[in-house]
Parts: sequence; C-alpha cells; structure tokens
Amino acid sequence: MISVRRSTDRFHGGDASAGIESLHAFSFGHFYDPDHLRFGAVLACNEERLEPGAGFDEHPHSHTEIVTWVVEGELTHRDSAGHATVVRPGDVQRLSSGAGVRHVERNDGGVPLVFVQMWLAPRDPGGEPSYEVVRGIADATPYALPAAGALLHVRRPGAGERTAVPDAPLVYAHVVRGRFGLGEHDLGPGDAARITGADGLELMAAATPAEVLLWELTG
Repeated sequence: MISVRRSTDRFHGGDASAGIESLHAFSFGHFYDPDHLRFGAVLACNEERLEPGAGFDEHPHSHTEIVTWVVEGELTHRDSAGHATVVRPGDVQRLSSGAGVRHVERNDGGVPLVFVQMWLAPRDPGGEPSYEVVRGIADATPYALPAAGALLHVRRPGAGERTAVPDAPLVYAHVVRGRFGLGEHDLGPGDAARITGADGLELMAAATPAEVLLWELTG
C-alpha cells in the first residue's frame, strides 16, 4: 500500500520574522493531527529553511534519533557534549539524544540554508548521547541506524533511470529534488510516500537532478 502526502499538505511552522520557515510532514509542536503522528519509527520529517544569520538557539532533546540531510548551504551544529561541526550537502548528520542533550543549529553562511531533518524513535530510550557526521555518503551505501531498526538510502538516479524501493515492512520516501514516478503516483519536491509491504517496487526519475531519501524500516 502506498499513501502519498503532498508538500502542500505539510504543516507550516517556524518564525518568518526570524528568517525561519518550517514544513512538517507529521504532527509537530503545537500542530496536532491524530492521523499523522508517526510512521513506524519515523516521528518527524521537517523541511527547514534558514536565512543567513538565522537559527535555532540552544534547545533540549531526549530519547530521539535525529538525522539531518542538508540540501543547500551549510549547517552549523554545536551541542552540550562538545561537538561543533559544519554539515554540507551530501553529508549525513546523526545526533542520538539519549537521556538528554542540548544543541544549537544555525546558518552562519551568506546564502540560505535548506535541510531535511528526520526524527526516529529508538528501540531503547535513554543512554548516553552520541554524534556522528558521515561526509559525502555514496548512493550505494545505506546509512544504518540500528538504534531505531532503520536504514537510510540516498538515491540520485539519472533521467529515465529506475531505482529499487527496499523490500521491507515499511518504507518512508521523501523527495528532495526532481520528480519521480512510483507506481501510479507522480512525486515532486517535498512529497512523501508511506509504503507498507513493499515488494518489487521501483522509483523512476523523470528528470535530473533527482534525489530521494528512503527509510527502510522494520515495522
């Protein structure tokens, strides 16, 4: 089964006066929809747009696996565990918040910053926080998130090329850029598909550049 949620159906958040625009695929903050609380381990999939100099001041997280994918610009990250990094397009950033951590996310560059941030529920909450950045992840190399029983696949097929959807109990697909065909569905930037019982499904890129994030979930 494939359930598509369009970019135009996302909940709007952020603070325009502070240069922050947020688009939420699931209930988030004061936006509540009982039909969009989570999908498998995925709790949130937020598209964030920060103007130069804008950002999220220090704030807490706990019991959450936070994975960030930068689309454009550079994301400056600092946290209470002592990590300070700049995350760029093609990098995968993971913050395991454990029993509690605080962090800052900012656009310290001179151009707008766009990133997708995904929150997943860990199988075993608590523990020590941890942090990792994988630079320039390749299409053929999935990023494993064992704490949540999940694998992240980044796919960038050429125009007219097909890419397999993982055969898994649950798959969450988020289109970063370009257009894709998925069965009878046409997906564009910001669109997401929640796939149950994937078996032999393929995505076909209609044009380049095309980029899609696929979460392979155990259910």
